[in-house]
Amino acid sequence: MADTLTLFTSIGLSEQKAKETLKNEALASALKDAITQAQVVNGATGVDKAMGTLLYSMASRLRDTKRLAFLSDHIAQHKITTELQLAAALEFVKNHPQDPIDLAEFEHVCGVGVVITPEQIEEVVEMVINKHKEQLLKERYRYNMGLLMGESRAALKWADGKIIKNEVDVQVLHLLGAKTEADLEKKPKPQKAKTPENEVKVKKEEVAVNGEVQSEGKSLMEQLRGEALKFHKTGENYKTEGYVVTPNTMNLLKKHMEITGGQIRTRFPPEPNGILHIGHAKAINFNFGYAKANNGICFLRYDDTNPEKEEEKYFTAIKDMVEWLGYEPYQITHASDNFQQLYDLAVDLVRRGHAYVCHQRGEELKGHNAPPSPWRDRPMEESLVLFQRMKKGLFAEGEATLRMKMVMEDGKMDPVAYRIKYTPHHRTGDEWCIYPTYDYTHCLCDSIENITHSLCTKEFQARRSSYFWLCNALDVYCPVQWEYGRLNLTYTVVSKRKIIKLVETGVVRDWDDPRLFTLTALRRRGFPPVAINNFCARVGVTVAQVTMEPHLLEACVRDVLNDTAPRAMAVLEPLKVTITNLPGDSKSDVQVPNFPANEAKGSHVVPFTNIVFIEQSDFREVMEKGYKRLTPDQPVGLRHAGYVISVQKVIKDAQGKVVELEVSCCVSTEAKEKPKAFIHWVSQPLECEVRLYERLFLHKNPEDPSEVPGGFLSDINPRSMDVIDSALVDRSVTGAKVLDRFQFERLGYFSLDPDSTADKLVFNRTVTLKEDPGKI
Repeated sequence: MADTLTLFTSIGLSEQKAKETLKNEALASALKDAITQAQVVNGATGVDKAMGTLLYSMASRLRDTKRLAFLSDHIAQHKITTELQLAAALEFVKNHPQDPIDLAEFEHVCGVGVVITPEQIEEVVEMVINKHKEQLLKERYRYNMGLLMGESRAALKWADGKIIKNEVDVQVLHLLGAKTEADLEKKPKPQKAKTPENEVKVKKEEVAVNGEVQSEGKSLMEQLRGEALKFHKTGENYKTEGYVVTPNTMNLLKKHMEITGGQIRTRFPPEPNGILHIGHAKAINFNFGYAKANNGICFLRYDDTNPEKEEEKYFTAIKDMVEWLGYEPYQITHASDNFQQLYDLAVDLVRRGHAYVCHQRGEELKGHNAPPSPWRDRPMEESLVLFQRMKKGLFAEGEATLRMKMVMEDGKMDPVAYRIKYTPHHRTGDEWCIYPTYDYTHCLCDSIENITHSLCTKEFQARRSSYFWLCNALDVYCPVQWEYGRLNLTYTVVSKRKIIKLVETGVVRDWDDPRLFTLTALRRRGFPPVAINNFCARVGVTVAQVTMEPHLLEACVRDVLNDTAPRAMAVLEPLKVTITNLPGDSKSDVQVPNFPANEAKGSHVVPFTNIVFIEQSDFREVMEKGYKRLTPDQPVGLRHAGYVISVQKVIKDAQGKVVELEVSCCVSTEAKEKPKAFIHWVSQPLECEVRLYERLFLHKNPEDPSEVPGGFLSDINPRSMDVIDSALVDRSVTGAKVLDRFQFERLGYFSLDPDSTADKLVFNRTVTLKEDPGKI
């Protein structure tokens, strides 16, 4: 260790830097090899600080260590002498992973042997300054000198940047002379135009939504198209950091490109053991959206490797939700389609010495500090026999597993590839009693389907190295795994186990209870799929995990429903109003626009008789300051009817509660003065049930023990659902179909629930009219 420390300090590293380097075993080993190689060329004392800096930079940035000696030689021979040349060299070897390297091309690309004379530098700088001379003379030293440097560097790629800067400084001084007092004054900042308050709010909200600064108004397709995400191009998997190149990699990529034609291929691979939730909406939009934005294809692949938890209803619901969000899978596949091929590959993995049969129990393997398996080094032939016995059902559950010989990025040792489960599979029945795990199945199914971009949430980053390792260990095509941040919402739980608990304890009715944030629940509540997709676009394609407030999703819902939900009138808490100056048999038709802001989109007719119903809250017997609706002394207008009503008599029941109003009406144009408010009403209405929803949980993070010590079930909001049995709605909704959406004027947006019958309609409130961060 002391010798290595001395070696590192001998090339110019400080003692502290050298000690930090020694802590990183891979870097220390690479740097030691690089220095040793350079000393072979220049002798033990021939590596100076400049060369040492380049060797350290190369060792810390080089991913393919088989190129270490090659690059060390070029540095030692003074062929690579600048950071710029080193960057070009590293890029070249990354793009040319296979031997042999074309030496002439490499040295040309890296500027080896290129000499830039002082005269050339002087000439180029003079040309650049002449180009900007007029503006320079005008702005003098306030001019952005970085522009001059940038253009000069671009024309003199391999020149020393310090020499260029010195030449720029000299020629600028010659042109402008020494700085004057005026030059030394600070440049006044241009006055910014005052941004309207509402625009400021939008921008602030966008930052909060995305968690990072993003271009305003970019659609999801724009965010996913082309170079936007900096993903690898098809066939160039090897350019991705961490991707392992084997002697057969380029041949496998060539075959892959022949099969796919260079088309982007993604997949959405849910487990069919639960209903998709709002977080999955981002995954669906990301996987299907990335393929769609780049003229590719996306598979819907069911990861059906755990027969104990899978049910047919989940398969159907997942497909329905993908299609509901507007995406059509290129092909629907199942991991179980590949059970035989996966088994054959597992046998091959054992034969190659990369897997073994282990008898440690499940409880022994939990956590990251599990004891090493005493069976890790058992003979390959023995593991092959035992694995076949596992397949034949000669072991009990938990008595044997097949484990892979590798260490995952999170330190977990030898993950399980196969386990025994005596549970019939929904597709293969009793054909198999051993089933592959996610860690084994995921990357191999991606390989079989020739996926180009395996898009996963951030928590799978720890599995990326095992993903690459397994494909390379079996010498099969290796896709590239890319990670993105999960989407979480406050005031909810999305864990399958916890939702099942909510259903079992009767807190919610089922997976589609409108208080949940499963996609089936959101659909039942009336959320339009396009609003959910817009929300995902607004969140942005971020790498960091994003936690959002529900009211931001609701804002997207309102934006869509405002333009798509026709208006109707409904009264939740009816108060009977008899118009005394209209005959008892009077009836007229009132034309109500479906969209008042755009009457060209049609209208509907509602009856108007001498008996109407208004909201109880739209009448107050005692006038209060600021109250603008109906009182004994204050008339009010009836929306769309063209009438103003005035109270003549207040009728109460035995308990003193107001049960009816007798009023007179006049045409609004004949009223003495314009009423302060216009209220909604219904006449000859339909009786319906209305369900109003609030947050299901009282706290933002019901799963956080520091917020909710008693657990999420202790945090249920007792007022999360309010059922109004005898609400009234106008007859324009008579022909509505399940999930049809309406705006009930002044009340909110509502959707027709599947519980509706021919005798009684049931409406769910989707969202209120105005955004209220205090409500869901």
